[in-house]
Amino acid sequence: MNKGFTWDGLDGGGAVAVVQSPWEFSGYAKASEQEHRERNTTSIDHKIKQRLNAEDVDQDGEEENDDEQREEDRGQDSTDEDEKEQLDHSQRKKSLDSKKEKPQFFSSNHGASFNASSFIELNVSRPLLRACDALGYRQPTPIQAACIPLALAGRDICGSAVTGSGKTAAFALPILERLLFRPRRIPAIRVLIITPTRELAVQLHSMIEKLAQFTDIRCSLVVGGLSSKVQEVALRTHPDIVVATPGRMIDHLRNTQSVGLEELAILVLDEADRLLELGFREEIHELVKLCPSRRQTMLFSATMTDEVSELIKLSLKSPVRLSADPSTERPSTLTEEVIRIRAGHEGDKEAIVLSLCSRSLKSKTIIFSGTKVEAHRLKILFGLSGLKSAELHGNLTQAQRLEALEAFRKQEVDFLIATDVAARGLDIIGVESVINLECPKEIKTYVHRVGRTARAGRHGRSVTLMTEQDRLLLKAVAKRAGSKLQKRVVAATSIASWRERIEKMEEDLVQILQQEREEKFLRKAEMEANKAQNMMDYEAEIFARPKKTWFQSQQDKTRIAKVSPASYGPALKKKAISVDEGEELQKKEKRKAETEKALPRKKRRRLEAARETAEEGADEDENQHRKVRGRERGKKNKNNPGTSLVDIGYRRAKAVKAAEKARQEGRFTPSKKSSDDRKRKKKKKDPEDEMVRSSKPEAGASRRDATNKRPKRKPGVSKRSFKSKARYGLFNFYGKLQLLFSRYKRRRK
Repeated sequence: MNKGFTWDGLDGGGAVAVVQSPWEFSGYAKASEQEHRERNTTSIDHKIKQRLNAEDVDQDGEEENDDEQREEDRGQDSTDEDEKEQLDHSQRKKSLDSKKEKPQFFSSNHGASFNASSFIELNVSRPLLRACDALGYRQPTPIQAACIPLALAGRDICGSAVTGSGKTAAFALPILERLLFRPRRIPAIRVLIITPTRELAVQLHSMIEKLAQFTDIRCSLVVGGLSSKVQEVALRTHPDIVVATPGRMIDHLRNTQSVGLEELAILVLDEADRLLELGFREEIHELVKLCPSRRQTMLFSATMTDEVSELIKLSLKSPVRLSADPSTERPSTLTEEVIRIRAGHEGDKEAIVLSLCSRSLKSKTIIFSGTKVEAHRLKILFGLSGLKSAELHGNLTQAQRLEALEAFRKQEVDFLIATDVAARGLDIIGVESVINLECPKEIKTYVHRVGRTARAGRHGRSVTLMTEQDRLLLKAVAKRAGSKLQKRVVAATSIASWRERIEKMEEDLVQILQQEREEKFLRKAEMEANKAQNMMDYEAEIFARPKKTWFQSQQDKTRIAKVSPASYGPALKKKAISVDEGEELQKKEKRKAETEKALPRKKRRRLEAARETAEEGADEDENQHRKVRGRERGKKNKNNPGTSLVDIGYRRAKAVKAAEKARQEGRFTPSKKSSDDRKRKKKKKDPEDEMVRSSKPEAGASRRDATNKRPKRKPGVSKRSFKSKARYGLFNFYGKLQLLFSRYKRRRK
């Protein structure tokens, strides 16, 4: 977390100081085992052990020449001078500063110091100093030295810093310091911290509890994937701090009794750019509306995009902007390497990764995969190869994901195979290497991935597998961040041997995946059976519960998705483009906006009018299509031959029940006469009425001539003169109303 942390130090008396870990997930490992027992399933490691024990795979013979091959691999590692590209930092910073225009929205950060020798200088209380000492925090980092005094003064802060610089402690320490002087007689939620992912929320919750271990401040965790009932009970006790993900927090605020943010004093938005990337824009705006206007807001973001700027203007008041380090720069202790894969050899990625992990990068390594399926497949291959690994992706339950992080933290496994879920915010201490199995499509994703290592002044290594399509991206990374990319070569003999072993393991891999599918099918069937049984046993109780509400309807979600697909998150997948293409598109949009601003006023108004007309035409077309679809749906439902007798009987019984209920309550219900009564009334007609009707002229007789022919319609009233049938029907309706009104006048006379 912080530079200058000493994890194995000596105290003043010469004894070895016991340093606590900032976050622990040990309680969730038991929860994962309990899940497997309840579902009658087994873990993936258990399945891999069964396959290995069944076939008695002997791997000793294939690892005899491991040392010789390692020496050969070291000899073949070389540095390609053509791949090294470095940018002059001083000139780049000067050019950026000259182009930047400081907006008036931000307050001046004059007087903010980025240097402090100890936490005592930052006016931190003794209980927090004791907790910092227990965690091994000796000297504040630049972002902490600048942020803590301003946060204690109650100022709104917009901060950004390089990964691993201690942003969590930068806002956690001043929050805890202010809560030490809170009014204890009135329990209330005073601090709300919003994070984009569940793992980051659990990490923040654990770290805040460690920092508050010598105080009476309580902190609760509200995330998806864990028990909602337990979270309801915790929120009703009004904890001082709540660490939450946006969706679950809004759910509790709307559907849980006695939970509100009326006394909220501090709102923290951590990883704001990631929150907007994942599609939480509307949820964040809703949470900001629910918070009191008189509050302190702290926002931390690695990159400042246009959407983040809008969020800053919406939620912050005269904030101070703090930037300790550029977000696109990597630490100087990080070594970045590239393995080039020639065209036609893209299928050797798994063999290359297994070769690296079995020979060079043997421990504390995170492997980033592009998809969840690839990560799970690689986990099985690692298990069959005898390499201890854990997986972290969205197909796992929350308990399994936290169990994987805890196993990797305790070094029970050497490798963590993950998707981009683990790329942001997670501070896993002691990570030595990062391998990019799939090269990311954006620079910031690459920056956050490699930022999991070389944290807090430690050394680290990142290895990226590069195909011909990824060449432009890595060049852009080197140019913009000024990093040195070194070329790494893996021995061809090692790749070939691992390729053969993977082919032999394919049969075992298929059987393990088949076993998982069968367990999933059985678990789903068991869940459906339990659901039906619960509906039979507790039907009245289930239907008596109040219906859950949400701040958006499905129509609102669809409308927002149509208006701004980029802000609706991963549900609307867009085609991945390179960095150069994205920059070119942004330049085109800027040029287009500038040319429109330079146009004369008349031309600009014409252009705006043309756009509005096009939008109105699109809306009319959409409404017309909706009406046509409604008519077709009505025709289908009117005489639907596929309607079953059960549905018809259910509808009739429901109608009878509703009529009986209305009759008992005394409400008026018009009686419906049967068809037999109508037939009898038609047969029995009064002769006097017939004589009167025959003597009266017909309604249209006055308008007919002697030949009893219908007169010609007036010009402009014909059906063809109308542009649409709807307008003709409206005109016809008004004509009938006028005719009825004239008859009524005649009768009155």
